[in-house]
Amino acid sequence: MQYYRPSKKRLLIVTGISLLVGGCSLSDWYNGYYVDRSSWKSYQKDSDAYYDAESPQMKELRKKNQDYCLELANKPENRLQEKGYPNGVWNQPLFGRCMENRGTPTFQTYQSNRAKQRDAERRARGEIVL
Repeated sequence: MQYYRPSKKRLLIVTGISLLVGGCSLSDWYNGYYVDRSSWKSYQKDSDAYYDAESPQMKELRKKNQDYCLELANKPENRLQEKGYPNGVWNQPLFGRCMENRGTPTFQTYQSNRAKQRDAERRARGEIVL
């Protein structure tokens, strides 16, 4: 009997570990869950810092511009026609351009402009050859 009990414990431990490891590999967990979560946290932190750094006057202007641009992008004649949506979907590119033209770019536009500026500087230094 003594020989049977430790074997049973080992079998249960090995079975439990194999179920845990076999269900999801470490690389799948890291690339699929952890990286998405950490990149979203980083994006949210940067976005919050961008909007929190604005002056009260700029926040008020952003609110007015956002109301105007949302109304403009949601108008039926400005909606984008996509398959499966008979009434169209709201026009995100129009909203982004409207906000930028009115002096309050969205965080996505700000990031895009920074990336373009970095690429131009790298081309000027000869790091990027295109």
